[in-house]
Amino acid sequence: MQIHGHTALVTGGGSGLGEAVARELARHGAQVAVLDMNLAGAERVAGEIGGHAFRADITDSASLTAALDAAEAKLGPARIVMNIAGIGTAKRVVGKDGQPAPLEAFEQVVRINLIGTYNVVRLTAARIAALPPLEGGERGVMVMTASVAAYDGQVGQEAYSASKAGLVGMTLPLARDLAQHGIRVCTIAPGLFETPLMKQLPEPVQKTLAASIPFPPRLGKPSEFAELAAHIVTNAHLNGETIRLDGALRMAPR
Repeated sequence: MQIHGHTALVTGGGSGLGEAVARELARHGAQVAVLDMNLAGAERVAGEIGGHAFRADITDSASLTAALDAAEAKLGPARIVMNIAGIGTAKRVVGKDGQPAPLEAFEQVVRINLIGTYNVVRLTAARIAALPPLEGGERGVMVMTASVAAYDGQVGQEAYSASKAGLVGMTLPLARDLAQHGIRVCTIAPGLFETPLMKQLPEPVQKTLAASIPFPPRLGKPSEFAELAAHIVTNAHLNGETIRLDGALRMAPR
């Protein structure tokens, strides 16, 4: 499927990897709807790429539906859905004070990363399934964002790893489920990338993390993530697959 001329939805598009994906799709000629909880960030990105910004809470069906309705009214029905929104936290099961980790913290991460992503998938898939097929019977493409933590999560990453492993586990069933509608589904599992969250760490810590990557021995660039996301859209035989994008990194226990 070509990117040019189609409408694309990017959740978490107001910063980091989502921003890079929004920029890459716009560069290829897509009409981009930038969805984010942070409307100011979404408006900044949308203004710079000629897209449109919409506030959306992916865990709230009413909020998300309103954003999808507004985006469709402004840009037309979307065939490209990029699920980038998510959060990352770390909390040991038993804290230094000997107390168990709060269940609410675990629930929040799973609700946003896993349930929120599924919420986007189910609501957008129904819309795409109603569209006329393109050449080859394809109607749309969805990309989800997991993490290498789905495979080798570190100490304290139980919630994050579980949420991202859930996305990996959903990828093939979703692709099989939505095949009847001509909708492809793939997932990207990034390693260590130069995101705003990463840049908040002290410089020595960033250098140590970069040095742990076999090759290239540096942090990933958001543009590299975005390039892969765009390639998934245009490569019609990519379906039901999770792709690690990590420079051959395998995370240590801590």
